[in-house]
Amino acid sequence: MQENKIRVLIADDQKELAEELKNVLESDEEIEVVGVALDGFDALEKMQSVLPDVVLMDIRMPNMNGVVATQRIKSEYPNVKVVILTTFDDSDYILNAINNGASGYLLKDVSSSALIDAVKNAYAGDTILPAKIARRITDAASRVAADREIKLTRAFSLSDREVEIALMMYEGFTNRQISAALKLSEGTTRNYVSSIYIKTNSENRTEAVQAIKAVL
Repeated sequence: MQENKIRVLIADDQKELAEELKNVLESDEEIEVVGVALDGFDALEKMQSVLPDVVLMDIRMPNMNGVVATQRIKSEYPNVKVVILTTFDDSDYILNAINNGASGYLLKDVSSSALIDAVKNAYAGDTILPAKIARRITDAASRVAADREIKLTRAFSLSDREVEIALMMYEGFTNRQISAALKLSEGTTRNYVSSIYIKTNSENRTEAVQAIKAVL
């Protein structure tokens, strides 16, 4: 066994699907599946003994769902990457999972090659957001912005894009997640965030979010 294999824990209450995922992932010589959990509690219990690099997390499971399990895992094991894997592409679940520290989101109809690539990319620190999912996040952010953009525009004279990013900052998105959702380079996102700091008279992200919160 190669020492540098990517160690993966699969959390999914559908045993047959979990076995299929295991077979797909282990067809790649760079990946080793070190465990299979049947719900969020089971995943948390297995974390310390199997020490995965990446967790593939189903979002709808009994006892403890994937969103809560992701939050717990990221709190206790901040360096572990969690990729949400589900058939349920609802924007609220997407936003909650990402906000709770997930590295990305995949639908269960993903191809074998895309699944393997997603695990490798998550391990490398990339955000996994396929176009379909990114559009949903953008749409969700736009719906929020539609209700609040007038307040932010009047208070801080933000541009439309700055309003959108300010609201995503308020919701807890990191610069990387904003870049992925809005299809911007991280440099461009940093420039927008810096402009928001200036217009909200803030020295850092915490102060900017507090200023935004005060207006909303």
